[in-house]
Parts: sequence; structure tokens; C-alpha cells
Amino acid sequence: MTDPSIEQQFVLTLACRDAMGIVHAVSGLLYQAGCNIVDSQQFGDLEGEGATGLFFMRVHFQAPPQLADTDTLARLFEHTRQQFDMQVQLHALARRARVLLMVSRHGHCLNDLLFRCRSGTLAMDVAAVVSNHRDFEALVASYGVAFHHLPIGGAAPGADALAAKRAQEAQIEAIVERERIDLVVLARYMQILGPELCERLAGRAINIHHSFLPSFKGARPYFQAHARGVKLIGATAHYVTADLDEGPIIEQDVERVDHALSAEDFTAVGRDIECVVLARAVRWHIEHRVLRNGRKCVVFR
Repeated sequence: MTDPSIEQQFVLTLACRDAMGIVHAVSGLLYQAGCNIVDSQQFGDLEGEGATGLFFMRVHFQAPPQLADTDTLARLFEHTRQQFDMQVQLHALARRARVLLMVSRHGHCLNDLLFRCRSGTLAMDVAAVVSNHRDFEALVASYGVAFHHLPIGGAAPGADALAAKRAQEAQIEAIVERERIDLVVLARYMQILGPELCERLAGRAINIHHSFLPSFKGARPYFQAHARGVKLIGATAHYVTADLDEGPIIEQDVERVDHALSAEDFTAVGRDIECVVLARAVRWHIEHRVLRNGRKCVVFR
């Protein structure tokens, strides 16, 4: 049963040029409206090379019953939003994110996310799974989730292959629209998304990859790493952009390895890290803790 108090809880996220009085204006407005601030975090990107000069804020608060919907709260914040020229988003915590998972032939991240969702450690609803192979159709069915097999086709490289890929991605877009998807997770989906799909999913698609890029590309990167005597294995979760594996980074982690481990051991360690890093990135996104800051992210943990 849903906690009754969750119906009155919201998260406000904002970004604007840094200026004096922003925190006071936001917290004062919430206080005057009878809201209770549960948690508040802020960050100004003002120092160092590449600083954007932007101010970011995340406020988790509980609203009184008469204000407990996002449209009413948006009207409440309109004057302050205009005053500081803010980009403001209001999220009702009672509304769970609807997620589409995409996978190819490595199912560790898929299985991990499905289990975390089933066990309640990720507060989201997996609306569907898309794959260009049927390998995990039975696994997905065991969780009671719709499985969509969308092969890309065997056309030769060239115009026919591009047309087949665009047609397949149009089916993905249709699922996103029909299922009202909030977030797409590439849980080891081993296909490059086309620019049209990347643009449509901007800021709401997360990918995971090993952190050997660009050193070890292609097949069996952990075997390549083992052959080179790598001492650190890592993984990176980032937002998807048209620039392959160069989107804003949400989370990374590493683990030490040594000569005593086999290539298969490297692979097992790498898959574990990929699962953990991707799960963290997904959780922070659905909890509205990640704010885009140009080519990078602010993550309020």
C-alpha cells in the first residue's frame, strides 16, 4: 500500500545563472506556502576550467493538501522562476518512473535491474523490454514484463541497412510513446542509436559501458585487458548522445585486479561493476538527483 504522505511529497530541481538570494527565495517561498523541506542541496559551478557559472538546486519537500499537485506548485513558483530566469522542474514522488530496458546478448544488467525493481530497491515500473535477439525472452516473461523482439535485419551495409535500422528504431519510438516511457536504459544493448532516436531521447536515455574505451574496442574487451595486464577494471554510466559513449557521465566505479585472475575472472568482475554502476545511475535519475550541466552532470547523492 502506498504511504499516504507520499502523495504530498515533491522534488523541485532548478538551474539558473548563479546570483545572490536564490536559496533564500526558494526556501522562503516554500515556508510561506506551508511546505516542509525534507532535504535541500545546492551547487554553484563557479570555479575551474570549464565552469559554467550555473547554480543548481534540488529540494525535497512536503506540501499541504491544497497545494499537492505539480500544476498548482508550478504556478506558485512562477514569479521566482521569472525573477531568476530559472529552468524549473517539479516532480511528484507518488508518480513512479516508467522505464524501457534494452538489451542484446549480455543479460547481467537486465537481470539485475529487473530484480532490483521486483525487490523494491528501485522505485520504478519496467513497462517493457526491447531486444534485437530472443535470448532473454523467457527471463523477461518470468518477471511479467512485455518483451519486444525487434531485429534490425540482415541487410548489407549501405542504404538498405540504414533504412532497416531506422525502421527498427521507429518501432522503439512507438513503444516509448505508447507506454509513456520516462527513461530508456541501454542495459548492454550492443547497437549504436541513430541521431534521430538520440535526439528524441535526449536526457532520458542511459547507457553503460566498460571503462576501457577507447583503449579496448570491439569484441571481448575484458580478454583484451587481461592480455595487456590491466590493473583496474571500471564501468561508466552516461546519458546517450549522438557522440558514441561521450554523453554526460552520471556514475563511474573501479575495482583492482591482478595477474592471478584469469580473463574469465576479469569478465566476471567487470560485469558486477557494470550492474552496480548502472543501477546507481538509474536510481539517481528516477529520484531526480541528476541535473545536466553542459557536457557534464551535477549529481545530488
